[in-house]
Amino acid sequence: MTEPCCNRFGVGNLVKIMMFGLCWVPLLTESAIGVNWGTVSFRKLNPSTVVDLLKDNKITKVKLFEAEADVLKALMGSGIQVMVGIPNEMLSLLSSSPSASDLWIHQNISAYTGKGGANIRYVAVGNEPFLKSYNGQFQNLVMPAVLNLQQSLVKAKLASSIKLVVPCNADVYESSIPSQGIFRPDLTQIMTQLVQFLNTNGSPFIVNIYPFLSLYDDTDFPQDYAFFEGTTHPVTDGSNIYSNAFDGNYDTLVAALGKIGYGQIPIVIGEIGWPSDGAIGANITAAKVFNQGLINHVLGNKGTPLRPNAPPMDIYLFSLLDEGAKSILPGSFERHWGIFYFDGKAKYPLNLGLGNKELKNAKNVQYLPSKWCVVSSKSSGLSINNVANYMRTACSVADCTTLDYGGSCNGIGDKGNISYAFNNFDGLGMVTSRDPSVGDCRFIIGLTDKATRSSGGSQIGYSWWFIVAFSIIEITFSLLM
Repeated sequence: MTEPCCNRFGVGNLVKIMMFGLCWVPLLTESAIGVNWGTVSFRKLNPSTVVDLLKDNKITKVKLFEAEADVLKALMGSGIQVMVGIPNEMLSLLSSSPSASDLWIHQNISAYTGKGGANIRYVAVGNEPFLKSYNGQFQNLVMPAVLNLQQSLVKAKLASSIKLVVPCNADVYESSIPSQGIFRPDLTQIMTQLVQFLNTNGSPFIVNIYPFLSLYDDTDFPQDYAFFEGTTHPVTDGSNIYSNAFDGNYDTLVAALGKIGYGQIPIVIGEIGWPSDGAIGANITAAKVFNQGLINHVLGNKGTPLRPNAPPMDIYLFSLLDEGAKSILPGSFERHWGIFYFDGKAKYPLNLGLGNKELKNAKNVQYLPSKWCVVSSKSSGLSINNVANYMRTACSVADCTTLDYGGSCNGIGDKGNISYAFNNFDGLGMVTSRDPSVGDCRFIIGLTDKATRSSGGSQIGYSWWFIVAFSIIEITFSLLM
């Protein structure tokens, strides 16, 4: 029989860790708009260019999914508040080895803080580790990892300024109506321990809410309920009426928190947004309407029926830039969540409520020459018949998601689709300096080496394997003693 999670790390240890924090006193403050900065892309802007982009758009809060050295270095001295993420794959090591936890904090947090350093405010322990599709893989690792990391922050004298959080997917709670919201039965004990820790240490509860996915996954989901423009399908919950999915989802969490005794803990929206391509309903117009509606709704400070006049503490839009190398297992739209294209060009006018009436593009981005490879007018019918194989080859190493059904390039014809996908295979292609883009279907130009980042990915791998090696040496030494 598996031991309960609370017995694995001991209630006494939980109390000791919590004594280092102060009880949270809820404050009524205006919401702040931040962004998620993901870097899973074939074409990555130099991090310093991205930091300038954030500053030009007066974005003062950013959430990172990993502690990438070049990104953190670029953020040093910027004043931008940073949330640094820890991948789920590291939870096993960090939950079992206090030394590995100490080393991770030293290498990825302490090394970048201090005078003139990065303004790190949060460390996110995992990313949606309780997601149903993980089948409990990370479930019992979260709290032990959190406690080890909290001890490490205390040792580093950072516990008062840097808080631990655990971004959760909205599937950690459930209900048919908001007021009846509860945490999933398999998570009730763990969520109670987590929220108790967050509350005592002055950390908010972080949740990711995606109305787009509700619409994408359920053909019966009312489309207008996903937006903020009013709906013909409101949800009635006693005297409360919900006209949009965000408020209903948010209040379901509020109710669930209340049922375990923490109905007033601050809530941060860790991810929310709308993709601009790659699926039916994912387009520029819908993305603009949703994101602007969300920002206006939240900054209006009206709150929700269960938290009137108290909107979320912060909201992090998902996301800042498109990420063309992300997995498309959930759908091709996964590569198109950015409010900017991969090169820092704004997709549409958007007022973030931060002082600028619309987005400003990245500056001094260096592109390759303006040339494209398109289908040659001299290609024979016999050669064209073989083009499917060439397209499969090209799309195996490039992002062709805009060609999918519902994508922005799906309707530009066979030759247009082929031109978008491939390079000069067996003479089928020809180089042109005339931009073949059509409407919203944008034929992109790559960036020069000077415009892109250098070795962030390898630095992550180095840091990760260094910690693993250190832990193996530590374990081996302890066995020999």
